Amino acid sequence: MAILERFNDIIKANINALIDKMENPSKMIDQYLRDMLEDLAEVKRSTAGVMAEEARTKRLMEANQAEVTKYADYAKKAVLAGNDDDARVFITKKQELENIGAGLMTAYAAAHENAVKMRQMHDKLASDIEVLKNRREMIKAKVAIAKTQETINEATQSINKTSGAMGDFKRMEDKANKMLDEANAMSELNSEPIDKAKELEQKYAENSNASVDDELSQIKNELGL
Repeated sequence: MAILERFNDIIKANINALIDKMENPSKMIDQYLRDMLEDLAEVKRSTAGVMAEEARTKRLMEANQAEVTKYADYAKKAVLAGNDDDARVFITKKQELENIGAGLMTAYAAAHENAVKMRQMHDKLASDIEVLKNRREMIKAKVAIAKTQETINEATQSINKTSGAMGDFKRMEDKANKMLDEANAMSELNSEPIDKAKELEQKYAENSNASVDDELSQIKNELGL
């Protein structure tokens, strides 16, 4: 049956391996769960059909066996009654039914095997769905934690880059200070030497002006001014 071939891998499937293969578990697990629920609904319908076919075939087989038993009894009664011709008719009918019964037994065996396989697939898929449901929130929580850790890692990398930039900035600041110190030193070296005599000249020039004023006052006194 096509349904058996389609869901044959369900028997072999390992739910943990399937989860490990998911590239984005947080999103894919919901989609995978929806797909599995759809598969389960189809498997359930197919399983019900196969089990119904098994039950129908079993009823036919049991009915056939009852008919065989009935005509066997009739044949015995005909023999006891001394009616061999009637017994032959009953025996012939019983043998026909036995031939049909052999075919029914074969059909029932196949239907039973199919029903067992379908039930196994149904139970396996239902079990995997429960496992997936139970693990869904745990997986989503782990994905959320992983994303948070990624954010922290990115922030840490940014901080490391900033630390490196601060180090470069400090080196540039030190270089600028050195350049300024060198420029100030060069300016000091390029300035004219201090002339001590020039500094004292103004002092004594002021004293000279005082002497002039004193002499002018003396002249004014002599003239009576």
